[in-house]
Amino acid sequence: MNNPKITMGKRLRQLTTIIITPMGIALAALIGVLLWYTVEYNTILANVTQASAFNQDFKSDVDLKMFYYVIESAYSEGMPVEEVESARKLAESLLANTTEKDSIEAIESVRDLCTTLSDRMQQIDQTENYDDKMEQLDNNIYILTDLIQTYMYNYLYSESVHLSKLRADMEIRIRNIVMLLVVIVAILIVVMAWFSNHVTRGITTPLTNLNIRVKEIAQGDLSPKEPVQAHELEIQVLSDGFENMAAKLTELVEANKSAERRKRHAELELLQSQINPHFLYNTLDTIIWLIEADKKNESIDMVNALSNFFRYSLSKGRDVITLAEEQQHVLSYLQIQKTRYQDRMDYEIDIPEELYHYLLPKLTLQPLVENSIYHGIKLQREKGQIKICAIDCEDTICLEVTDTGAGMTEERLIELQDALKDGSRVGFGLRTVHQRLQLMFGDEYGLNIDSKSTVGTKVTAIIPKIKAVKEENVLDEL
Repeated sequence: MNNPKITMGKRLRQLTTIIITPMGIALAALIGVLLWYTVEYNTILANVTQASAFNQDFKSDVDLKMFYYVIESAYSEGMPVEEVESARKLAESLLANTTEKDSIEAIESVRDLCTTLSDRMQQIDQTENYDDKMEQLDNNIYILTDLIQTYMYNYLYSESVHLSKLRADMEIRIRNIVMLLVVIVAILIVVMAWFSNHVTRGITTPLTNLNIRVKEIAQGDLSPKEPVQAHELEIQVLSDGFENMAAKLTELVEANKSAERRKRHAELELLQSQINPHFLYNTLDTIIWLIEADKKNESIDMVNALSNFFRYSLSKGRDVITLAEEQQHVLSYLQIQKTRYQDRMDYEIDIPEELYHYLLPKLTLQPLVENSIYHGIKLQREKGQIKICAIDCEDTICLEVTDTGAGMTEERLIELQDALKDGSRVGFGLRTVHQRLQLMFGDEYGLNIDSKSTVGTKVTAIIPKIKAVKEENVLDEL
């Protein structure tokens, strides 16, 4: 069973998770502790700061004002109600933010004593006897103010002690967390080193094997082999792709060899058809007839035409020639046939000079012209016309061979068109030219046939526009 594959992205995310998760938890804990201690520390500090606003002369001020009030001194400003109320509100405010038990008890005492002090002040205000007022002042007011001030100092002391303890505790906690982080980081480094080494070997080992396989393929070893096994999906897909590519290349090489064999076979058949003993016999017979008829110049022209025909057929062993050379070849053929069938045919060649340097497979036009003569012109009594023209069609060149011969029935035309598609041995010359064009240039090129009975036939050869730069580079151009 194959191990489940994982993408490199997921593998890297795993590595990231292993590193970030513990570190993130430790950092979150540190930040949480710091935030909690910071809030607690700031709260206590705020309480101490707020408590520091308590009037340090609270007792002396309240006692003096109450004394002036009782003796009805000219310096009396009335009872110190505001001072006591301010102290009570301060106690209420501090109590809302205080958490330490001793501090809470102290500030509650301050609050309650302030309330009691207010009541005793009102009691003095309602007492009319001077001696009773002085007694209440000594036994109540002075004692209560002393207690309020004492408890407020106790609160400040308790909060200060708590603040110092909190600070020391915070330092210990932070030091412990930092030590824990150091331990976690050390563990993470070990785990990360192991995991990174595992991941690295899981990537580099298959890549090394894949590199060896690529070199083998580059050296021509396309034999089927087992794909390199890898945990990472991308490397596995790449290895599988290389093996599939090698298999496809093997198929393409075999297909190319087969196509090349078919191409060479078609060219050989076509060349052999040009060296047709009947054609050569008939041509030589015509030359003899011309000599016997004392037509010296015509016989010389005939021999030259025959010589040029075979010279262009060979083309110095080249498979591809220029359109100008192909024109000379077909012209030699037409000159020979014109001499033989001078009362049966005329011909016209219209190939623009600007197309002369474009390339095509040799022996492309001549089989088409031969087909027009033997299957068109000869099958009718009237004199026929053969026209050869080349048309610039932007990215392609259309070579048309048109005759005014017997033409074809619709059934015969369909049969011939189907033969071009499936390679049937119908219309040998046309089929061979069509196959050679497609083998050399692609399936979008080749022959198109249009014919009508008693009217004539037009065969169009479509070739790409490939211009010859130098004669020796003709094959390289293709």
